[in-house]
Amino acid sequence: SSFYQKGPFMWGVTTWSLFAFESCFRICGGLQSLQSSLNAEQGMGVASLSVIYASIILSSMFLPPIMIKNLGCKWTIVAGMACYVSYSFGNLYPGWYTLIPTSVILGLGGSPLWSAKCTYLTISGNVQASKDNKKGSDVINHYFGIFFFIFQSSAVWGNLMSSLIFGQDTSISDIPEEVLQTCGASDCGLPIEVNSTSSKPAQKLVWTLVGCYIGVGVLAMLIVAIFLDNIDHQQTSQFRDNREPFCHTFLATFRLLKDWRLLTLIPLTMYSGFEQSFLSGEYTKNYVTCALGIHFVGFVMMCFGAANSLSSFLFGRIARYTGRATLFFFAAAINFACIIALLFWRPHPEQLPVFFVFPALWGMADAIWQTQTNALYGILFPRDKEAAFANYRMWESLGFVIAFAYSTFMCLEYKLYIVLAVLVLSMITYPVVEYYEHKNPTKPIEQGTYENHKKTEESDIVSQTWM
Repeated sequence: SSFYQKGPFMWGVTTWSLFAFESCFRICGGLQSLQSSLNAEQGMGVASLSVIYASIILSSMFLPPIMIKNLGCKWTIVAGMACYVSYSFGNLYPGWYTLIPTSVILGLGGSPLWSAKCTYLTISGNVQASKDNKKGSDVINHYFGIFFFIFQSSAVWGNLMSSLIFGQDTSISDIPEEVLQTCGASDCGLPIEVNSTSSKPAQKLVWTLVGCYIGVGVLAMLIVAIFLDNIDHQQTSQFRDNREPFCHTFLATFRLLKDWRLLTLIPLTMYSGFEQSFLSGEYTKNYVTCALGIHFVGFVMMCFGAANSLSSFLFGRIARYTGRATLFFFAAAINFACIIALLFWRPHPEQLPVFFVFPALWGMADAIWQTQTNALYGILFPRDKEAAFANYRMWESLGFVIAFAYSTFMCLEYKLYIVLAVLVLSMITYPVVEYYEHKNPTKPIEQGTYENHKKTEESDIVSQTWM
């Protein structure tokens, strides 16, 4: 039967499968939040993260349009997930010769994976909007909210796994007072190496954790490969038959840079990388690991994931009533308050609840940055979805790379000032695009043809995108 004539139940199963299976794989992301603490020697963990996002930048320039148009969203997601699993294998025996190559592989697959996911959600949202006679942007916002709700909630289980496994380490000891004096932004935050070795868990526990991550990643790949609907199979077949010039597809990401709206959104997109890298790289290392120990990192990041998950679902639903701008400025206010507080807070184990307040607030803000920015790209560039989301990953990854690059030699205080400066710049440039979109709404593509890959019948669907 036709893909869009399966009935509400099967349509729901097909749509939710993408969220569920992507979120199942998200559990492996817990490994990245531990890198700055787990592989702190010579800055190896942070260096691997920097290589990951540098590779994503390179990948974003060329690969997403080529892979999505030739393989389709489903198989691009599967290939990208395989690249993520390879990074877990590299962490079995961490070293420069294992972490760096697998970081490159992960980065090359990361941008096509996320671009395919965003494209899949945008297509699904527009098709569902046409079926329900709703506005495409509202359904897309709702879909991204649901996706990040499940995606971030799965991070809770990934970080719970790491904390429970590392909590079995019998060598855990209290952190000396002289080491506690180096935590936070008050004393630069650079001498964290003093307690990095003593807080590192036993190698057997690391192997157990990484083995669990590998198992979950492989399972997620199999589930997506078997059950996820090949939503754009007909379009990829038509693309391969038409044989569009390779150079045209290869440069699709760069051609979109001629749109001034995309250029104006670059600070906002890069800020997403800055704020995520600060929490996963700086907060976990200079506040949590320094004052509490590495076995607390998972619990703290669970709080972030839970707040992010619930907020994603909430903000995805209320965006149609409040508008994007209100949510963006609300997120900016939360991050601004947190940054100012972190500049003055001296972390100490006796203040245990405070360690969870900051990731909870940060998770609320990040939920807005993720859901609304992704949805904004899908709404502004409906005719160039693949290239638009590739640009999103490229500029977001540049924020990650810059933040991780100065992580090992710059004082934490200055890092906070940089994040604050990018935040302020984002809130100056973003409203320009929002105001223009309000006055000149992006016109939806009036009709898109989605053909079932099992039949030759055509189904005309009023859509906001073209594939």
